[in-house]
Amino acid sequence: MSGIIVVGVDGSETARKAAESARDLAAALNASLHVVSAFDSDRTEVFGSGSDQLVVSDADAAEHVAQTVAESLGQGIEITSSAVRGRPADGLIKEALRMDASIIVVGNRRMKGIGRVLGSVANSVAHNAPCDVYIANTYDAD
Repeated sequence: MSGIIVVGVDGSETARKAAESARDLAAALNASLHVVSAFDSDRTEVFGSGSDQLVVSDADAAEHVAQTVAESLGQGIEITSSAVRGRPADGLIKEALRMDASIIVVGNRRMKGIGRVLGSVANSVAHNAPCDVYIANTYDAD
């Protein structure tokens, strides 16, 4: 197949499971994987004073999450990462458009119970994606 698969991560265990499913899918389809973490604000925090200041932003934190997950997924396929501004579903869709992705992988977190009624990232992506959507089972087996 060859192409690009986009997966969203937020540092949670369920997002990690979705990323692992995306990696396995990319390997099976001979595709590359792009790991994305969304951030919704431009908030920054400054630690220290004078020339010993450390500035940390939401964008930096999101980039760190995406890069850490990408690096932990192992070798064998091309894996890139980035942070994107916006709500998670919107960010994934925007990044899939930018990358001309063939598949977006999302986890099924909050697709059971009340979350199913109120909406979820997976639901929003599935209804608005510019490409195929793969919903990975991220719940523990019962």
